[in-house]
Amino acid sequence: MLSEQERREIDDEVRRRETPRAASIEALRIVQRHRGYVSDDGVDDVAAHLGLSPEEVDGVATFYNLIFRRPVGRHVIFQCDSISCWILGADRLRRRLCERLGIRGPGETTRDGQFTLLPIQCLGTCDHAPALMVDEDLYRDIGPDDGEAIERILDRYRAKATA
Repeated sequence: MLSEQERREIDDEVRRRETPRAASIEALRIVQRHRGYVSDDGVDDVAAHLGLSPEEVDGVATFYNLIFRRPVGRHVIFQCDSISCWILGADRLRRRLCERLGIRGPGETTRDGQFTLLPIQCLGTCDHAPALMVDEDLYRDIGPDDGEAIERILDRYRAKATA
């Protein structure tokens, strides 16, 4: 069941759109912001509120890679795996990130629940590859072998956890 706050925020989005269906992406983002991810129940809640079928809303939720359908860490690290990033060391960057995070690979979350590493097809900054995005912050020209730069980025989000 949607919380009162979620309903208010979704209703605000619906008023800005021509149809409730047009607000479905934003409705899912609202649920995700409040709950951390969009569960099957979350899909059902959004569908019922917007007057859509759960299948319609699930189709939207599974199409957009920024809607998480399972729990993720407090901070999500998207590592670009486009050809430009790959050529400039994305595989080495991924190994270094996994090593620093203590995980085996993309799709995993750190033991403390702080970080989840996910691949993303393109971050749109090919001229500054390799790149990654943490939450909504873009980092470009990441030296795949520069452990200090990677650690500085991770420390920024570790500090947020204690603030």
